[in-house]
Amino acid sequence: MTATQRKHSAPAQLRQRLTQWGFHWLLRWKRHPISALMRLISTLCMALTLFALLAVVVDILIKGIPNLTPELFSLEYTSTNQSLLPSLVNTFIITALALFIAVPLGIGGAVYLSEYSQRESFLVKSVRLTAETLAGIPSIIYGLFGMMFFVVTLKLGLSLLSGALTLSLMILPLILRTTEEALLSVPDGYREGSYGLGAGKLRTVWRIVLPPAAPGILAGVVLAIGRIVGETAAMLFTAGTVAQLPKGLLSSGRSLAVHMYVLSGEGLHIGSAYATATILLLFVTAMNGLSALISRKIVKE
Repeated sequence: MTATQRKHSAPAQLRQRLTQWGFHWLLRWKRHPISALMRLISTLCMALTLFALLAVVVDILIKGIPNLTPELFSLEYTSTNQSLLPSLVNTFIITALALFIAVPLGIGGAVYLSEYSQRESFLVKSVRLTAETLAGIPSIIYGLFGMMFFVVTLKLGLSLLSGALTLSLMILPLILRTTEEALLSVPDGYREGSYGLGAGKLRTVWRIVLPPAAPGILAGVVLAIGRIVGETAAMLFTAGTVAQLPKGLLSSGRSLAVHMYVLSGEGLHIGSAYATATILLLFVTAMNGLSALISRKIVKE
């Protein structure tokens, strides 16, 4: 091979190597420099986001796992064991009750807005604007409202029921908007084909529209679960801070987030607070995995 041939074959070999290693986008740098620059910036942003996420998770796990002792799962909370089991049970009850109230209302309202009403009507626009506004209100405002309405006016007291009702109002706009966007993302051709085959409105919505929108709906539910589990301010005003197993829905009790807040605020049980954060992280991860499994099963069917 002559020197000229080697000179021309070197760039070809370099392009082949870059393609094999996954850096083929670098080949477009000379032809599309702005596009390549934007891709580089996006990649750096993604890397920084992953780094921040991994840093938080690794820090929680490193400091929390060594403090996971059997005493933390005792049936009764004392000043010596700082048991998180009562708070874990309270969190399960509050989450399940809040979702039981908010999910049917949110999905039903979204179905009406996207399937039964005129999509650009004044009513629909008003509901969307109201939902987006409510979704951005600080949680302490919901806590004050829940305290004045559920705790004082309805005389439910500082209880799990008051906390669950308050959280259901908090997550309702989120579920409504995410479900509506998921339903609107389903092509209208699906609906028209179903109507053309003689299916009615209800059957079309139930059998044709909802299954493709299920991943988006479950994503909204997962976000709602994350907000419920991590909520502290609203729980302080409505559910209370009693660290004991509930005797009923009208019993006062603290959630895991409130339990972690109290332990860290005292400054004496930071290790137990990190252990609670670890359980909280595992709880949210389990909910995400369960929703993803359900979503894949629905799409497969």
